[in-house]
Amino acid sequence: MEHNAAEQLLAAFAHFFPNAKTIGSFVGGELIEGAGDAIQLYDAATGKPSLAYRDGGAAVVEQAASAATRAQKQWWALTHAARGRVMFEIAREIRKEAEQIARLESLGSGKPIRDCRGEVAKVAEMFEYYGGWADKFYGDVIPVPSSHLNYTRREPAGTVLQITPWNAPVFTCGWQVAPAISMGNAVLLKPSELTPFTSLVIGLLAERGGAPKGLINVLAGLGQTVAQSAIAHKAVKKVVFVGSPATGARIAEAAAKRVLPCVLELGGKSANIIFADADLKRAALTAQAAIFAGAGQSCVAGSRLLVQRSVYDEFVAMVAAGAKKIRVGAPLDDTTEVGPINNRKQYDHVMSMIEKGVAEGATLAAGTAARSDAGYFVSPTVLAGVTNDMDVARTEIFGPVVAAIPFDTEEEAVAIANDTEFGLAGAVWTNDVARSHRVASQVDAGTFWVNGYKTINVASPFGGYGLSGYGRSSGVEALYEYTQTKSVWIETAKEPATTFGYL
Repeated sequence: MEHNAAEQLLAAFAHFFPNAKTIGSFVGGELIEGAGDAIQLYDAATGKPSLAYRDGGAAVVEQAASAATRAQKQWWALTHAARGRVMFEIAREIRKEAEQIARLESLGSGKPIRDCRGEVAKVAEMFEYYGGWADKFYGDVIPVPSSHLNYTRREPAGTVLQITPWNAPVFTCGWQVAPAISMGNAVLLKPSELTPFTSLVIGLLAERGGAPKGLINVLAGLGQTVAQSAIAHKAVKKVVFVGSPATGARIAEAAAKRVLPCVLELGGKSANIIFADADLKRAALTAQAAIFAGAGQSCVAGSRLLVQRSVYDEFVAMVAAGAKKIRVGAPLDDTTEVGPINNRKQYDHVMSMIEKGVAEGATLAAGTAARSDAGYFVSPTVLAGVTNDMDVARTEIFGPVVAAIPFDTEEEAVAIANDTEFGLAGAVWTNDVARSHRVASQVDAGTFWVNGYKTINVASPFGGYGLSGYGRSSGVEALYEYTQTKSVWIETAKEPATTFGYL
């Protein structure tokens, strides 16, 4: 079984890199095997060993930084429109290979193939969206109170380090890379060491689409070696990190030593608020998607389900009944709706949190505290009778586990929603239009939905409050993150005033 999993994964990877015997870093147009410690991967569906490869280490960072510096100069020398055209070509390359990328993503991450297909399509859309912005984001002319012509230029940061997680490898790759290169930057992309495959492919397809070799370098390796070396490298001018708050804090600390700006996309403990006047059937369906899709491995997951007390029992029963019908299974099965947790460490965390919730007094309305016989599968789990002071309501579980909390009044619902260190997302379900606006304005979250959940598009800004991070990684706001403003002053007077100096 182990041999088969490794063979399948390498065969899917070899569709793009035909001569590859193992995984390496994609640097300057070449796949370079690492020489560091061995990194053993495991098949999430069985829990058994899959591929192994070697950490790239500091040596690959040096090569990548040199390649990125050269490519960035070539890229910035093009016209803005020319860069935009290349980005549309990259999107076309991704669409041509969509099914093969989705299959590789499913094999490499354990995500259901149906989810992977949707995410690959969104990655192509990201390159198209930012390709359109390439020649439409520019400076201003400022009417200063002097004889000067004053204007601003939007200039790239240079080389940007982007560190992405294992829960949505190809999606977060496109989400970060597209806005960065649209503004003339080069990228060192460091995906999770557990899921480097599709990020390596995006680097390759970008070059097929016309990007200079070395514009997107994908570093396969460990955070403590590759990422730390990259943060310390003088070529890196900005750091973007997607992951846990604990790791994000360490990244920001390391970046601060070089006075590097950061964008941090961190965790969440988002509140999905259900009022008694809502369309309860539709809300119950969406509450399931909000937490169980992707096996709950989403930073915006609706992991706290706040339900008005008068409909609490009815609504929790509806969600629990639906949870029991969700198809959990093998990632490549087209009928699978929820796949396994990505890795053993995360699986153990999810199961321990379910056990802790029951120990704290919650009841299992759906799901089980029993561990899977094979693989890292967790049944969609509904914990009822939860209070917001329980650990399951405060700690990010990052699995298919929802904590259902009752409330009485609108004021109490908002207070519970805001009683968290996180501030990434939230939602309210109600037919009272005024209430929907009040709650949306009062809940501290970077993204908020009314009578819906988890609708995200590259055109809209995304980011968090509090422990969920800072900066915005999509929409037009992301372009400010990836550019610097230069103010240019040109004297236009025939005889400008001179206020100091002698001849």
